[in-house]
Amino acid sequence: MPATHTAIDPADPAAVLAALIRCPSVTPDEGGALACLEALLTPLGFAVERPVFEDEGTPPIENLFARAGSQGPHLVFAGHTDVVPPGDARDWSHDPFAAAVVDGEMIGRGAVDMKGGIAAFVAACARHATKHGGPKGQISFLITGDEEGPAINGTVKLLEWARQRGERFDACLVGEPTNPGALGDMIKIGRRGSLSGEIVVNGRQGHVAYPHLADNPVRAAVAIADLLLATPLDEGTQAFQPSNLEITSIDVGNASVNVIPARCSIRFNVRYNDTWTVETLKAELQARVGRAAADSRLRPGHESAAFSLVWRDRPSPSFLTKPGPLTEALVEAVESVTGRRPELSTSGGTSDARFIKDHCPVVEFGLVGKTMHMVNERVALSDLEGLTEIYEAFISRWFATVA
Repeated sequence: MPATHTAIDPADPAAVLAALIRCPSVTPDEGGALACLEALLTPLGFAVERPVFEDEGTPPIENLFARAGSQGPHLVFAGHTDVVPPGDARDWSHDPFAAAVVDGEMIGRGAVDMKGGIAAFVAACARHATKHGGPKGQISFLITGDEEGPAINGTVKLLEWARQRGERFDACLVGEPTNPGALGDMIKIGRRGSLSGEIVVNGRQGHVAYPHLADNPVRAAVAIADLLLATPLDEGTQAFQPSNLEITSIDVGNASVNVIPARCSIRFNVRYNDTWTVETLKAELQARVGRAAADSRLRPGHESAAFSLVWRDRPSPSFLTKPGPLTEALVEAVESVTGRRPELSTSGGTSDARFIKDHCPVVEFGLVGKTMHMVNERVALSDLEGLTEIYEAFISRWFATVA
């Protein structure tokens, strides 16, 4: 392990984060980030393994699993060291992989999403070990390099790999940035599901001056798009906001202004709540598209428009973590450090928590996410220290509750 890594104080979250940012781990490259993490965790008593997974048509991805302790309640921290590309480095005020500190903020790609969360949990574990010795059970790190990528060779396979080796988890904390404005604002206790699809409406190509000899698919596509957008899917539930469908593309692939196109595609995504399952939502949307395609108001003299509806691979189900020791310990830890009672929310996009929820209860809490994926992504060092204190308090509270 590099001497620069072994010289880092693992109880100092800023030093740990700087070392991680300086590893250019842009998906799918490991970039040295997992090697750095291994060098920091091994002296803390963690047994570290770095399995590599691959699949056809996707790059091989290196992952990390590290565990301290051998029996008792098992708490796992999950996250990712891969980051999105920084874009043109000239747009940044400092090198995106230099971890420069300016006015009390550390600048760098991954500072918030989510190397900062990993650094804080490493430091929390180091401080907890100094004060209390080993955990009253087991603590693991489940870290992937494939969260910002296709998410095929990362958390899903790492969880199955761990299961086959006999690992069983009692609770999981994901360190994604969850706070919209200030540290302590929000804990994610679930996520909406995500379903994407493409509707292709088939017509008959022809000259615009002779529309009776053609069948313009755009006419039906307009009716389909209107019905999909105009009628709400639901009014929301106690734990979730209303489901929402957005059309992201309508395209005919036609460069000519005097040719009626042969087909029109509509792409869409739905973020849905626990009113629906993947199967019931698919059935509802299929029915809506069918009704709209049969509407002849825009297509006088024509029968129902011919269409196909293709679902994108790997839809994500919605999930909700019920109140219990996990949420209670985290809420108490957040409030004890920040003085804020965090909102328990299911807002936002998807995360790897959607895979973990099949193995154990899972919640998410991390830094303020205002600058994630942006130029000059940055974190206040005071927030990094605050998150470390929250994680340390959470570790103590959770093990005290379940031991």
